[in-house]
Amino acid sequence: MTEKKPLTPEEISALVDGFDPIDWVQLELIAKLSPAKRIIPPLLAQEFSMAALRGTFHKKFPNLSMSEINMKVLAYLTPVRMETR
Repeated sequence: MTEKKPLTPEEISALVDGFDPIDWVQLELIAKLSPAKRIIPPLLAQEFSMAALRGTFHKKFPNLSMSEINMKVLAYLTPVRMETR
C-alpha cells in the first residue's frame, strides 16, 4: 500500500486551474431554498439531458418506437448489466 502525502499548494493550484470561479451569490440563493426547492434544478437538468439523449437515439434509430427509445435511454443511463442465462 502506498502512503498518501498531502498535496502542495502548487499541486492544488494545478488541479483547480481552469475551473470557473465560485459564484457566491448563487450559492447563497441556493442555500436559502428549502430542500424540496433545492432539488428542482438538478431534476430539470436531468430531464434536459434525457430528452437530448432521447433525440440522439431517435436520429440514430428512426425505426424504433418511443417506448423502445425510452428503453435504450434507460439502458444507457443504468450502470447495471442484466445478463441472461
